[in-house]
Amino acid sequence: MTAIRSSRWTPYWTCQIAGWGLYATSQFASAIVAIHLPWLRAALEILLLNAAALLLSHRLHSYIKRQHWDRFRLRPLAARISVASFVLAAPLALVAPLTSVRLLHDPAVILGGPPLGPALSVVLHWLNWAGSFACWQIVYFVTVAARRRRFAELRQSELARALQHAELRLLKSQLNPHFLFNSLNTVRSLIADDPRRAQSAVTRLANTLRYTLSAGQEERVPLARELEIVADYLEIESIRFETRLAIRYRVSPAAAEVQIPVMLLQTVVENAIKHGIAELPGGGILEICGDLHEGTLHLEVTNSRPPGPAPKPEPGTGLRNAAERLRLLFGPAARIDLDLSQSGLAVTRICIPAQE
Repeated sequence: MTAIRSSRWTPYWTCQIAGWGLYATSQFASAIVAIHLPWLRAALEILLLNAAALLLSHRLHSYIKRQHWDRFRLRPLAARISVASFVLAAPLALVAPLTSVRLLHDPAVILGGPPLGPALSVVLHWLNWAGSFACWQIVYFVTVAARRRRFAELRQSELARALQHAELRLLKSQLNPHFLFNSLNTVRSLIADDPRRAQSAVTRLANTLRYTLSAGQEERVPLARELEIVADYLEIESIRFETRLAIRYRVSPAAAEVQIPVMLLQTVVENAIKHGIAELPGGGILEICGDLHEGTLHLEVTNSRPPGPAPKPEPGTGLRNAAERLRLLFGPAARIDLDLSQSGLAVTRICIPAQE
């Protein structure tokens, strides 16, 4: 608590002392150069007057905070600033004419004539100190407004990051159950026909679950790590498809080191199996290519699909979520496209900026 309070008060008092000290220095220079007053007496009187002004402004600062002046609109705030300035200037206006530095604000003396009478001197000092307190308040409220705007921007940025994080977690929670459901169906279909292969599939699925759970707190993983889990998934599918599924990998070492969203490639491969090769009685080929070119990772997943006119490429939930995650994590430069222009083939292209 002490540290927090100290960090809040130090800039305030620094500005207070610096502001009134600068004003006192300008008064002292004028007293010595323009009026030729004795420097020691002038310095003492100016120091006392500005110390009193500092204490009065500090009391005003406390009152402003208690009354929440920063919540007022410009017109009522300007009225309060004017009234407060003249109220605070009144005691200094009564004391200043009794000092030798009273001549600082006397235009007649500055022009070489006789000094003004006491009443006019009080009025001049009142206006001068009222202007000083008005300037103090203007600087204060401008600073408060700037700090409030900065705080609002930081708060908005924090809220945006929190919303982005929540969206990412929601999208990941939508992907994982879909993947698990398909994998469990594959294992279930093997239990009665081939227990040994079912055991192997369970081992692969355990590896996949372990990866999924460990990646729950991660947003990005190297492509090489994602390829390992894809290989486990494809091994499970290979048991089900047997010779009807051919798999090819062509991924460069540089591409394997690039960070991608966790479970992204797995989602694309799962869609390629479900909507492409699984629809073909004779099966087909699934090829995964990856290369790093001019700072961008280019991934392509090509799979066989039923021949015929290309349907309208409307990605399903998995690809829509993948596209949204890419946008949230990498911005508009990242994208995912489904190309069905070639008869009998589907090509999913992914572009991800490589980040240091």
